[in-house]
Amino acid sequence: MSHEVRGVVARSRNAPVTVETVHVPDPGPGEALVDVQACGVCHTDLHYRAGGINDEFPFLLGHEAAGVVAAVGEGVDTAAPGDFVILNWRAVCGRCRACQRGQPWYCFDTHNAAQPMTLDDGTALSPALGIGAFADKTLVAGGQCTKVDPAVAPEVAGLLGCGVMAGIGSAINTGQVSRGQSVAVIGCGGVGDAAIAGSVLAGATTVIGVDIDPRKLEWASNVGATHTVNAGESDPVEAIRELTDSFGADVVIDAVGRPETWQQAFFARDLAGTVVLVGVPTPDMKVPDLPLIEFFGRGGSLKSSWYGDCLPERDFPMLVDLHLQGRLPLEKFVSETIGLDDVEQAFEKMDHGDVLRSVVLF
Repeated sequence: MSHEVRGVVARSRNAPVTVETVHVPDPGPGEALVDVQACGVCHTDLHYRAGGINDEFPFLLGHEAAGVVAAVGEGVDTAAPGDFVILNWRAVCGRCRACQRGQPWYCFDTHNAAQPMTLDDGTALSPALGIGAFADKTLVAGGQCTKVDPAVAPEVAGLLGCGVMAGIGSAINTGQVSRGQSVAVIGCGGVGDAAIAGSVLAGATTVIGVDIDPRKLEWASNVGATHTVNAGESDPVEAIRELTDSFGADVVIDAVGRPETWQQAFFARDLAGTVVLVGVPTPDMKVPDLPLIEFFGRGGSLKSSWYGDCLPERDFPMLVDLHLQGRLPLEKFVSETIGLDDVEQAFEKMDHGDVLRSVVLF
């Protein structure tokens, strides 16, 4: 049996998305059918629409989602019908070399549903990040469902499925920010602001938000930045040094992902400090010319952060609990709630920097 639902489809590169009838099959072995309740509009969906991920059109967009499990297939023991879950795109296999060495957050063989979701004419859809949650229902691998406390609002919970988790994890998991440290975050959009919130949660005492947009600097302050720097008005490296007793920050997180901002992050850190790249660069970007002696002389670590180096089954429930306790202000990331028909307009707002997150409610 298949279920007819409405879904947001990108048919070709840079074309406006359309809301179409999507056929979602019942779950087979290892799969789960989920009634989607909320799904955030993420930059990654915009990259899919632009052909920046791959050219496997048509795409069923949406991946930053939460909902209720409707049915599961044979062999699924991580979720059951009625469970409130956050969907994740890292359903670990437990068998690859990363999993076997005790680092499942690097899993090299993550799972997705085997059956395709299709259009009316039978055309198979490519679900964004193996999820495809701009739809009333979606089909995923059972391991992509992470059960959390149902007391959390769906529009808040879903954000942990991608961007907010990437930011928080870049600070806590990858950057390993600890009590009393100084942190600078370059780029104060959704991921950057989540890195700021994560740094505050970890106990950093100086948290610096850097951007060229005054609106985003205000957002950064709203989620816990102790200082802000407008990089359009002053040299951010010098400004970060001035705010850290001339030393530089212990951890600098680049949430933009451009050679220029990465170089700023490199020089804005303290000796033996850490640089974390969580902003996603395009394939044509290259690391700027950098004398090797600068790397040797400064020491420390240069890291990239994949999905905040998160383990969904560990991190999602913990962060939801912290939010429900009033210690993690996830609600501040939701700029507006919208319907499926408003996704194209939400892409425009996001592209112009007008919102932290638009969230589709079902």
